[in-house]
Amino acid sequence: MKPAAALDHLVVAAATLVEGVAWCEQALGVTPGPGGQHALFGTHNRLLRLDGPEQDPPAYLEIIAIDPATTPTRAAPLKRWFDLDDPALRQRLVTHGPQLIHWVARVPHLDAALRTWADLGLDRGPAMTASRPTPAGLLQWRLSVRDDGQRLLDGCLPTLIEWGAQHPARGMAPSGLRLQHLALRHPQADLLTRALAAIGMVGITVEAGLPRLSAALHTPAGPRALTTPD
Repeated sequence: MKPAAALDHLVVAAATLVEGVAWCEQALGVTPGPGGQHALFGTHNRLLRLDGPEQDPPAYLEIIAIDPATTPTRAAPLKRWFDLDDPALRQRLVTHGPQLIHWVARVPHLDAALRTWADLGLDRGPAMTASRPTPAGLLQWRLSVRDDGQRLLDGCLPTLIEWGAQHPARGMAPSGLRLQHLALRHPQADLLTRALAAIGMVGITVEAGLPRLSAALHTPAGPRALTTPD
C-alpha cells in the first residue's frame, strides 16, 4: 500500500532573514510568525500558517536563510539543505530577492517513501533526525537530505519529512493566508508525476516545460502568486 503524502510546507529562501521578513510584509501583507534555528544546518526561519485545502495539520510557509551567527553541526564537506550552499542559488537570491525555491511533502513512513523513490532511480538522500527548540518544547522530525544538499529536479521534487509528536503548524496563529494551488513545471514531468503518485500525493499540478514552481495564495491584500524567476 502506498504511503499517503500531503503538502507540508512551501520553502521561500532569502539571502538574509531580515530581507525575507521585509519581502513577506511587502508581498503578502503579513508579518511572519516566529520560527527558530536549525543547528544541524546553520539556518534559521520564520513561519506562517497556510489554510486550505483542508488538511490536518495545516500546511505552512517557511522563510529560511543561512544564519551568519551559527556554524552548522553537520560538518563539511556535507552541505546545507535546500541547496543553500549552492553559489548559483545564493547569487539568485541576492539578485532577485527572496523567492519560492522548494516544497516539502509530509509522509507517515519516511523510510518506505524513500525506498519507493529509490525504485524509480531517485536518490533523495538518507533519512536523518533534526530538531529545534520552541517555547512549547523540542520540535523533532525525520527528513531526507542528500550529502550534497541538492533539492533535485530544480526544486520540484519535494524533500520528504516525517514529523514526531508535534507539528509546528498546529501551534501557529491564523495568518490570513490561504493556499489555493501548487503547480510544478519541469522537463522531466513524467518522472516527477510518477514520483508523486508513488508516495500517494494528489492535488499537485505537473506539466512539462522549463523548471518552475508556482503557488497561488489568497492573502489579506488579495490574490498573490509565488513563483521561481524565469
